[in-house]
Amino acid sequence: MKIITGGVGKAHVADALKPLVRPEDEVVVGSDMQAGMALRNGTADYYLGTCHTGAGASLGVLVGLLGSARCHTFGRGVPSAEAVAAAVGSGAVALGFAIDQIDDVVPVVWGVLDAQR
Repeated sequence: MKIITGGVGKAHVADALKPLVRPEDEVVVGSDMQAGMALRNGTADYYLGTCHTGAGASLGVLVGLLGSARCHTFGRGVPSAEAVAAAVGSGAVALGFAIDQIDDVVPVVWGVLDAQR
């Protein structure tokens, strides 16, 4: 699985992901534009984006490139595994959240993504 991290906390998200992923997985620190194109052409599986509020800037470019149905933001809250599974199950591949929630959100999101292989 290939995950691109972006937004203001992209390096922190990548650092939080790296100890969780399997050896065959790839975590790339990138940009929202890079992620949007990679998700569109199938060379990446997911994008995790962060902004200060989690309210939209984390996914602004992705919504434009992929459409709102493929994007979901958790805002300032820490989602349950069920909420993440519902978003991913409905087709979301670009997930956004607030920068101050990275350490709590990343393990939940990864647990769902890993379980859905």
